[in-house]
Amino acid sequence: MDQLFEAAGTLRSAYRSVDWAATPLGAPSGWSPMLRAAVDVALHTRFPVTLFWGPEFVMIYNEAYVELIGDKHPASLGAPAAHVFREIWDVIGPMLESVRSTQRATWTQDMRLLMDRRGYPEECFFTFSYSAVRGPDGVEGVIDIATETTGRVLSQRRLIMLAGLSDALSGLDDPAEILDQAAAMLRTDPQDLPEVDILVTDPATDAGTPPLPAVRSTISCNGDFVLESPADIPVMRVRLPGLTPSAETVLVARLSQHLPVDDGYVGFVRLVGATVAQALQRAQTRQAERRVAGLERDLSERLQRSLLTPPAQPDHLEVAVRYQPAAEQARIGGDWYDSFPQPDGGLTLVVGDVAGHDQQAAAAMAQIRNLLRGVAYALQKPPAAMLESLEATMRGLGMDALATAVLGRLEQAAQQARADARTLVWSNAGHLPPVLITPDGTATLLHTPPEMLLGVQPGAVRSDHRVTLTPGCAVVLYTDGLIDRRDEIIDEGLADLTRSLTGRHGLTAEQLCDHLLDRYAATTDDDIALLVLRIPPKPAGLTR
Repeated sequence: MDQLFEAAGTLRSAYRSVDWAATPLGAPSGWSPMLRAAVDVALHTRFPVTLFWGPEFVMIYNEAYVELIGDKHPASLGAPAAHVFREIWDVIGPMLESVRSTQRATWTQDMRLLMDRRGYPEECFFTFSYSAVRGPDGVEGVIDIATETTGRVLSQRRLIMLAGLSDALSGLDDPAEILDQAAAMLRTDPQDLPEVDILVTDPATDAGTPPLPAVRSTISCNGDFVLESPADIPVMRVRLPGLTPSAETVLVARLSQHLPVDDGYVGFVRLVGATVAQALQRAQTRQAERRVAGLERDLSERLQRSLLTPPAQPDHLEVAVRYQPAAEQARIGGDWYDSFPQPDGGLTLVVGDVAGHDQQAAAAMAQIRNLLRGVAYALQKPPAAMLESLEATMRGLGMDALATAVLGRLEQAAQQARADARTLVWSNAGHLPPVLITPDGTATLLHTPPEMLLGVQPGAVRSDHRVTLTPGCAVVLYTDGLIDRRDEIIDEGLADLTRSLTGRHGLTAEQLCDHLLDRYAATTDDDIALLVLRIPPKPAGLTR
């Protein structure tokens, strides 16, 4: 054997088997110095290199190149490239001819070729460069320096699909919608998944439809998939969580006939199934959580409302109340309203808020509300004294709670200029100011100097404040859930509240409550308690 081929390594026997004299190149002893030098370079590098020599582009390559052409070796050694690469010659033939005619090198990155190197047209990707090898009389051949990038390209393509699938399913909560979206998304990847479907059968609802065959596996130890090859077409089935306890849900994918069904391919399809399965499990968990949350919310709201009795409705007065629980489940809290008569004929009004949003806050609210009723009914004192006595009682009974409250008492004063006027006396324990709507439609905040919350400072001195209410006046008491928003300062909310009530003097107490909830309830995540007191205007034509 020619000493030139000693560097061929494991290919030495293949080189020895070629009848070089019968090839267009002739016997190696007659090869041109340029060809011998190029072969010497190719055989001494570990990078995949092949030479396409002469007009027929006869192939000479090194040991590293064999892996790129698979079963084409060893027959391709010394053979014309057009015979070796019949299936892709329409792509690479013009490129080789161009290099020979123009002497300009090519550069191709991640080129996709369907190459028959294992008995079927396999999807392959290569990055390579064809460069002219020039001798004294012009171009003698073309050298191909190449690397296969199939593994990287397929991995990247599959990762992109998995990421897109995960994103597409992440915001969905309906299992049926998840399956529809998953199938639609997977059908955008015909190279890895030429055909894909998600089959659901439920013997409980699909009369006459046989269930899917059990997914058995001879590959996976946990039996979550099976790989079949009917009519030499690889089909993979991956079990998914059923939409109902009796349902069978299976991802069925026909695999590409241009790719080897190796661990990477099988792993990709399993990851697709796992991504869909996780989305289904997440949706089913969310549905279960919503069902539980709905039950908890319903129970919580019933509990809260059971603690808030209907308000007293004295003659010639309108008293309307509303309670709306927080948007989040089970967030009953400490918001309350109350309206009850006193032995002397006065009417006590209160809106308050115990700190917290849980059952403990609701329990503390119920205790404070009942204590306040008892204190107010027994003492029959002005509101400030009632709040002082309430705080002392709370502390004496060991109640560790913080609360804000506006406590008012409506009286018919003996010294009023108008017999139909009323006096509202109130005290504010760290609560938001009430809103007064006068008969001309003006809405103003009943600001008072700030005083301490209940439960903060023992013996805190509290103040009474007074305002005269004539027919047509209304007073709105509310908790902070009505106007307090995370993206606004409280003064903006108070200003908006007064604007929303300006000109609403023609509304009844019930209509005022509805107006406020319509305007604010949809944008809050907190409880709302409302109490509106209104002195109806006298019917037209009546005098004092």
